[in-house]
Amino acid sequence: MSLRIDCPNCGRRNLDEFVYGEIPVTPDHIAGRFERDLDRVFMHDNPAGAVVERWFHVYGCRRWTTVRRDTTNDQLLD
Repeated sequence: MSLRIDCPNCGRRNLDEFVYGEIPVTPDHIAGRFERDLDRVFMHDNPAGAVVERWFHVYGCRRWTTVRRDTTNDQLLD
């Protein structure tokens, strides 16, 4: 069974229609613009448990939605 995401515009869709990413938090001590970009793009926390992610509906309405997902079992949380 594939993970399905509730798109607010298109309804429930398969995961394959989306791309996602963490909502990055860059530490305040990283001041340079290029250094902040590097940290934001490549330094992911990858925590176990509930995380907040932004999902982009590439093959649908092409809009972003925010979801909470448990990374230990890939279940979407309310």
